[in-house]
Amino acid sequence: MPLHYQGKLYRAFNPIYAREPLSGRGAELYGGRFNPKGVAALYTSLSVMTALREANQVGNLQPTTLVSYDADIEHVFDSRDDAALAAEGMDAAALADTSWRDQVKATGEARTQTFARRLIARGFHGLLVKSFAPGSTSHDLNLVLWAWGTAAPSRVTLIDDEKRLSS
Repeated sequence: MPLHYQGKLYRAFNPIYAREPLSGRGAELYGGRFNPKGVAALYTSLSVMTALREANQVGNLQPTTLVSYDADIEHVFDSRDDAALAAEGMDAAALADTSWRDQVKATGEARTQTFARRLIARGFHGLLVKSFAPGSTSHDLNLVLWAWGTAAPSRVTLIDDEKRLSS
């Protein structure tokens, strides 16, 4: 059964992209664990610390822009549901597989990216999934969005009351 997420989301990213905190363009250009190249995605976290871990997975902490969003997202796939995963031909080990980049090089698309394509085709707006960043626990969750905008059923609003990111 699809999940309905309402609440805050957080995203930490390279300051170069600070003027476009809702674009998903980087993921579209390069692909990610849960989006093949050419498919835009907004990788967000349910906590500030998870967002920071996600953005700084290698080496030392680098300059990072941290933003928050108010979100109301319908039709989210909950990957914590083992039965739902199995029905999609997936399991927790496949989601966590660190070789996804090697799969892309070898076959053009990782298994997790193919999984995401199927969910998108079925009308899912996003995927709730455990963080695989170093130091994360089962309580560290991400919400990967493939569809988002300013209105229902997949509303994401940047919280910037003081217009700090305005040009």
